[in-house]
Amino acid sequence: MASLCFNSLPLPPSQPRKLAEAPLNGGLKPIVINGDPPTFVSAPGRRIVAVGDLHGDLVQARCALETAGVLSSNGQDLWIGGETVLIQLGDIFDRGEDEIAILSLLQSLNIQAKENGGAVFQVNGNHETMNVEGDFRYVEPGAFDECIDFLEYLDEDEDSWDEAFVNWIAVSEGWKGDSMSPNHWAPWNLVKRQKGVIARSILLRPGGLLACELARHPVVLKVDDWVFCHGGLLPHHVEYGIERMNKEVSDWMRGLNELKSSPQLPFIATRGYDSVVWNRLYSRDAADLADYPSHQISSILKETLQAVGAKAMVVGHTPQTVGINCKYNCNIWRIDVGMSRGVLNSRPEVLEIVDNKARVLRSRSDIFGELEVVDCT
Repeated sequence: MASLCFNSLPLPPSQPRKLAEAPLNGGLKPIVINGDPPTFVSAPGRRIVAVGDLHGDLVQARCALETAGVLSSNGQDLWIGGETVLIQLGDIFDRGEDEIAILSLLQSLNIQAKENGGAVFQVNGNHETMNVEGDFRYVEPGAFDECIDFLEYLDEDEDSWDEAFVNWIAVSEGWKGDSMSPNHWAPWNLVKRQKGVIARSILLRPGGLLACELARHPVVLKVDDWVFCHGGLLPHHVEYGIERMNKEVSDWMRGLNELKSSPQLPFIATRGYDSVVWNRLYSRDAADLADYPSHQISSILKETLQAVGAKAMVVGHTPQTVGINCKYNCNIWRIDVGMSRGVLNSRPEVLEIVDNKARVLRSRSDIFGELEVVDCT
């Protein structure tokens, strides 16, 4: 199978598209998506669940999805969320070893969800954009191994890219072998290390197969009255145009910028402390924001929400040691709890939104199958 993006030409102007042509058993209207990648989503009457940073931890990712009530607990990776809309807020990459497997799982769930009137959306984070740039500083040895295994799997597989990618979650564990031995990534094993870097570069360089898969996802997504992004949206982002930003990042990931005489990285979305994927203005503690009084941040947030026409914003990016929480009159929800074993190894939590009211769902790891629900209306 070729290692370059199949979609090498610009897409035509996006048109609204429906995920279902008629109301299903529940009588809900179809989900309507505007933008390519998706930017504005109308999901009438749907339950929305948002999951924060996963950082390559498949075990914790599955636990979070089970906590959200969308993934079966029988090990068969079945969608049980019905017409629920699931949104994952990025940073699937780095600090863990099962990045591609998580991407594959989410795509498999998306296919199943559509058949039931639901949907799965992903928002790219800073660690996705870093890897497309070739910044591999936070890549675990096992993640390099997964890239090697995945390329070999693609070479042997006769299915289309879409089928092969979705099936990876079912076969990935079987591809793990001696590569996980303690001395496998010893400093002197330079040949193996170099092979991993090359494999990752092939998959994630602009135009590579995984980069093109990431290009399907936005950096900003608005679902009904809620806006979702990894770091944080600011007024000048909205003024620039969130659909414009999404398209520019997508084009860059698909390698289309390389066809231009002066290719440029979409800086406003992916670079700088105030870019969409790096911004921490809304999610840091007050002690870290001495230059920005609380009332000023609240004002910036309110201006942003008014500009984009949203009730509240949901962000990841900055681990919250107290768990999912809201601030500034609950106009901002911070849902990165550092659940990956490569970060804080905290218990998974997800945000549930029903009828514009939000609450936190927390897994009870000590009692199998039991949830702790915290209402935050």
